[in-house]
Amino acid sequence: MTMLHVEKLAKVYTRGRFSRVPTFSLEADFEVASPQIIGVMGPNGSGKTTLFELITGSNAPTSGRVMAMGQDIHKVRYRQRCQLAMHYHQSYQVRSFQRRVPEFLLEPARCEAPAIHLFDEPQFNPQDGYIGFMLDFFRRLRSEGKLVFVCLHPNEPYHVELLREVCERFIFVNKGRLLQAASLQELKAHDAFNAYLGRLAAEI
Repeated sequence: MTMLHVEKLAKVYTRGRFSRVPTFSLEADFEVASPQIIGVMGPNGSGKTTLFELITGSNAPTSGRVMAMGQDIHKVRYRQRCQLAMHYHQSYQVRSFQRRVPEFLLEPARCEAPAIHLFDEPQFNPQDGYIGFMLDFFRRLRSEGKLVFVCLHPNEPYHVELLREVCERFIFVNKGRLLQAASLQELKAHDAFNAYLGRLAAEI
């Protein structure tokens, strides 16, 4: 069974009560067949959080669908959605994550643990010993058959190294469109990605 199929997905935001002028749109179409750790990057406002919200079912698409573990995530009950996918928002700190993470996630995999985990810009600190905890946690989720997305906004060389070390696949979101690659080197072939990284492009 394919773990995640984002199928011809679109989300269009508009303004105006009558004219409905589009202000932003996101388009995505991809699938993930097996457990992986996927790195997600992109400028602020590019659609990364919207993508995560669509995958977890907390945001309704304009068109298309998200199939998580064979189920349409927008057509199941809230409790079922929580068993399929979990979105960890920007508000948490890596240091506090270990204290706040649901207890079942720190135990061996159990049936109620979500199959898909989406971490939205965890705030890493190079002097923080919890970085190792988080990287080990990502790897453990994968080894237990989970799909892990890690959204990170690289602004320091160690961010690039973290992504390279732990991720097996990458998605670059830019102006609501997705670029997918098996490596950072592959993404570097795109001018938009180099412009996004700026001086950090030299680290790849």
